[in-house]
Amino acid sequence: MSFVMVDIEADGPIPGDYSMVSFGAVIVNQNLTPTFYGKLKPISENYLKLALSISGFSREETMQFDDPKDVMFKFSIWLQQNSEGQPIFISDNNGFDWMFICWYFHHFLGENPFGHSSVNLGSIYKGVVKDMFRNFKHLRKTKHTHNPIDDAKGNAEAFLEIIKQYDLKIQL
Repeated sequence: MSFVMVDIEADGPIPGDYSMVSFGAVIVNQNLTPTFYGKLKPISENYLKLALSISGFSREETMQFDDPKDVMFKFSIWLQQNSEGQPIFISDNNGFDWMFICWYFHHFLGENPFGHSSVNLGSIYKGVVKDMFRNFKHLRKTKHTHNPIDDAKGNAEAFLEIIKQYDLKIQL
């Protein structure tokens, strides 16, 4: 099994009514490689200007992005080629990121290579430090830029540091 750190950017709060703009993924290992980056054409006329602005793209730019079905297909192939066994989805905010990735996989490909489960990095940290009010973000090395590759790498770095500092029993 391979942990795959994922980060997404979207133009609204939910998939279907709004669109995933881009996402990045990295296999969690000491090299933080390989990575995957996808930019997806909107699937809806709806978008929130504030949400879209976080991605750094304009609506006009997103209209030139790749077909979502093609991107999700390429991501599924990338997962097959780069993960050992069942890939495990992990993210900083898996309630948000998972919702979009899962919906897009099922909507466009009819299945989700990650299965039915995801892992929340923040919850892992809160558990190992035994404090529900602590945050892991100080453990990132790569700056959080809202470029999903940067953000996935920073979160993967934090995950590796959690594993090291707290002797987390995990197989990477």
